[in-house]
Amino acid sequence: MQYTLLFLFLSLATFLSGGLAAQTEEAGVPASTNIPGREYPRILPDNRVVVRIHAPEAESLQIDLMQKYDMQRDTGGYWTVTTEPVVEGFHYYSLVADGIPLMDPNSQTFYGMGRMASGIDIPDEDMAYYQPQDVPHGQIRSVNYHSDITQAYRRAFVYTPPGYDQNTDTRYPVLYLQHGGGEDETGWPNQGKTDFILDNLIASGEAEPMIVVMERGYATDPDREVDPNAGFMGGNVFGEVLVEEVIPMIDETFRTISDREHRAMAGLSMGGFQTFQTTMTNLDKFAYVGGFSGAAFVRGGDITEIYDGVWADPDAFNDKMKVMYVSIGTDEPERMYQGVNAFHKMLEDAGIEHVYYESPRTGHEWQTWRRSLKQFAGLIFQ
Repeated sequence: MQYTLLFLFLSLATFLSGGLAAQTEEAGVPASTNIPGREYPRILPDNRVVVRIHAPEAESLQIDLMQKYDMQRDTGGYWTVTTEPVVEGFHYYSLVADGIPLMDPNSQTFYGMGRMASGIDIPDEDMAYYQPQDVPHGQIRSVNYHSDITQAYRRAFVYTPPGYDQNTDTRYPVLYLQHGGGEDETGWPNQGKTDFILDNLIASGEAEPMIVVMERGYATDPDREVDPNAGFMGGNVFGEVLVEEVIPMIDETFRTISDREHRAMAGLSMGGFQTFQTTMTNLDKFAYVGGFSGAAFVRGGDITEIYDGVWADPDAFNDKMKVMYVSIGTDEPERMYQGVNAFHKMLEDAGIEHVYYESPRTGHEWQTWRRSLKQFAGLIFQ
């Protein structure tokens, strides 16, 4: 209870002090992810971040942004800290009050790390592709449906391209795009900037107009027993939900081209694993596949033995698959980087044609995945 009261106090104190902070001249600029009108966090020219909170009753405060920083309190009850330079792109962060992680009341919130968290978007020199531009815009729509498999209502977000409602005789290819672990179906629309990326690519002629479906990657069948030794994806039936329920629902609801040559699937991290698991066992339904910081799980180092030997005949597979894409950030955790890079080399050694991309200077984060989506979307349905 005391931490709930502390968070409410922090929110009120920050709101009341907003006018004073706005009048203070500071270097840098307010983060685009701030609540409108809030001056902090501020991003300095060298990508250091200044965080300031008014909390005179707090005993201690930290900011956890890539690493933990102790905040210093002044005589007016303001707590301030300046971080080390933060790599460009979107990052989750937390305000830590007396050891308890909370959301910064100055920041908008995003679902990540398995909970709602604060977020900050550090500008990138090459960021125009995911910013709103003076081009025709598509829409992201919320679609609710009942799943017989999970026996529950589920939600998907669906991007429709510019002109969808006007060009009523036009049908479109579909990309099914999945989030990572600890995130949900809001990740790609919010953190990923899917609509701006597609709007800009379509306007420049770098991508074909397409529908993009962003679903929740967690799904369980309540009537099905889960093997406790099955691993972190044990009991997850998302692939079944997608193939048996989501795709038919999307084809019935939207003007799709409903053959495999006009259907793609991609995902980041956990979603990348789900993508390979789903597409490689349903090649009659998908012709384009993308794994962003995510790959197939290969036991024993022989990719020809998984997915019923789909990669055992490289010529047959290459003839059938139009695009297979694999990406990773150069600064990802070593285990993650090595795993995806090793998967890429296994594909090479097996003669499986694919596109491999390393995002420079980025880790296991949304900038890697925004860049990957930009590339992948420009390769499919051409």
